[in-house]
Amino acid sequence: MAMDHVTTLECTICEREYDPDQIIYTCPEHEGVKGILEVKYDYDVIDDNFDADLDGNIRSQWKYEAFLPVNDDAAVVTLNEGGTDLFDAPNLSEELGVETLVKDDGRNPTGCFKDRASSIAVTKAKHAGRNIITCASTGNAAASLSGYAARGGLDCRIFVPGAAPAGKLAQPLVYGADVLAVNGSYDEAYDLSVEVTDEYGWYNRNAAINPFQVEGKRTVGHELAEQSVVRGEVPDWVVFSMGDGCTIAGAWKGFKEFYDLGYVDDYPKMLGVQAEGASAIHDAFQGHEDIDDIADTIADSIAVGRPRNTIKACRAPQESGGDTVLVSDEEILEAEKLLGSTEGIYAEPAGATPVAGVQEALEQGIIERDETVVVVSTGFGLKDTESAKKATGDVNRIEPELSEVEALFGDAQAAAADD
Repeated sequence: MAMDHVTTLECTICEREYDPDQIIYTCPEHEGVKGILEVKYDYDVIDDNFDADLDGNIRSQWKYEAFLPVNDDAAVVTLNEGGTDLFDAPNLSEELGVETLVKDDGRNPTGCFKDRASSIAVTKAKHAGRNIITCASTGNAAASLSGYAARGGLDCRIFVPGAAPAGKLAQPLVYGADVLAVNGSYDEAYDLSVEVTDEYGWYNRNAAINPFQVEGKRTVGHELAEQSVVRGEVPDWVVFSMGDGCTIAGAWKGFKEFYDLGYVDDYPKMLGVQAEGASAIHDAFQGHEDIDDIADTIADSIAVGRPRNTIKACRAPQESGGDTVLVSDEEILEAEKLLGSTEGIYAEPAGATPVAGVQEALEQGIIERDETVVVVSTGFGLKDTESAKKATGDVNRIEPELSEVEALFGDAQAAAADD
């Protein structure tokens, strides 16, 4: 059966339309992968088919199956991704000086936000009869896709830059993927993954060019909208880090859909945060003439020099009345420690980048002190322990003697015990 709720794939540049039931990644009217495609829907059909209660009970993203671009007869490949909690963060709020909540997507099955897209990718690949799936990744997408490929019984072949964190490379190997570490940058690994897709017909999960991947990511917007209904208040801001731009694009699309359908009565402003060493989307949004295509940041998950989804990414702050900011690697590491030490949430650098972005936006006067902010943490900290060590320093090494403890803490520790 066809996807009755999906009407077409539309080029974001020339608006040419393509059949959504075929495997096509970009509009061939444009050089390379510039012709990014947008999935268009019949929202009357979706509204008729979506009958779930907006009660905050979200077991997985498949609560929103009526919105997702899969065929009616497709066997869904899932590990119960999505459905992540929205936490009050009183300690972090006090430190930042603004009411802050945290949506921790590092709690997804493989430890990152990208599981929302990988579930869609493997479901689509199996339905299309493809038995090999691939992507390029700085680490998280590799791990995520590998886990879902294993679940779906597909062979998985991953291209990563040689400098990808060792912890992130171990994970796809455990899942049984072939991991190819390219002696070059993420962008070079990306280009190679596109080349082998064209040459061998593997199914490509790369979120920036596979139009259906952003659609899986938009479920975080659906969830935030539903959680806002339950809380009785839509946040003023939702904050994401940006690499290729797919995540903030999907989140905005999802939240806006619920607003347009009347499920929620307002929408937030979107704040996109990039590292100073990988700032192409920020530069484009701010109208800078010289857009730097380097990618040099400790936050490897957003270390993208040539983002493919800039057009969709820029729509989020533009249409929502939001903005973008840059933060340094030092600020990212400080934010990683701050998030962990205040709320017990262990995020990798890219997952902590939104916290640094809130601090920067407050300093610039973009976010006001009386507003409410949601930061979305996109990856679990154990994926990059080396960065965590840089953020925190090493452990205190002592001899097994009480005097050594006293030397560290002195009278203050004894006073605390008396209390």
